[in-house]
Amino acid sequence: MVVRAAASQFNQEAVEIRLAPYVNDPGEIPEIVEEACNFNSLIAYTLVIPGLREKLVIEAKKHGIPALDLMTPMIEAIASVIEQSPKWEPGLVRKTDEEYFRKVDAIEFAVKCDDGKDARGITMADLVIIGVSRTSKTPLCMYLAHKRIKAANLPLVPEVSPPEEIFRLPHHKLIGLRIHPQQLMEIRRERLKTLGITANAGYISMERINEELSYAEDIMNRTGCAVIDITNKAVEETANKVLEIYFKGARPGL
Repeated sequence: MVVRAAASQFNQEAVEIRLAPYVNDPGEIPEIVEEACNFNSLIAYTLVIPGLREKLVIEAKKHGIPALDLMTPMIEAIASVIEQSPKWEPGLVRKTDEEYFRKVDAIEFAVKCDDGKDARGITMADLVIIGVSRTSKTPLCMYLAHKRIKAANLPLVPEVSPPEEIFRLPHHKLIGLRIHPQQLMEIRRERLKTLGITANAGYISMERINEELSYAEDIMNRTGCAVIDITNKAVEETANKVLEIYFKGARPGL
């Protein structure tokens, strides 16, 4: 981008930019420099491994080609200001960018597959969270999304049969959430107050809550999934347990 910005100050036909990305082997450098010899060239480079930089400087000097180090002066200037030593590791920008976009994808996935809105998400997800209403499934999935885990969630309701796909998922990819009935009743009551609803008494009745929890427990037993009791637990605490189950199942030898 720096070279392109500089080249834009000249006639468009005067400058051609050729890229040699992901150079991490000194053996690649002589070939790159020899290619540059076929043109009226200069080499601008962002190599951070000292051995590679030295090899390039030597080869470029041997062939009389100007070589401009774009990265080292900036790294050294930052190091002097923040008083830290640089890592001198290649590819860290790519790694950061890839992690960022994976996080964005995971967040978009969690929104799309929230509350069983897209049944296709069950088979596409890294993790599927099941439980009755108001067991923090959505906040949990969003927290996992920020860890770059694509999580879908599915509410368990006695009147609605769950999709058959959940019974075919590997056990480490399906997590059930359990909660104490009294706490669930209190959470639901507060939710109705927030929404300004007073008429939905069945939603917060202990009879209905016990019916839902019993149904959910039966589904979880049938799937064989791991079950986490979220009573009095913060979302972060539940998420850490979910990730522990997930990664242990994904890598059973650990």
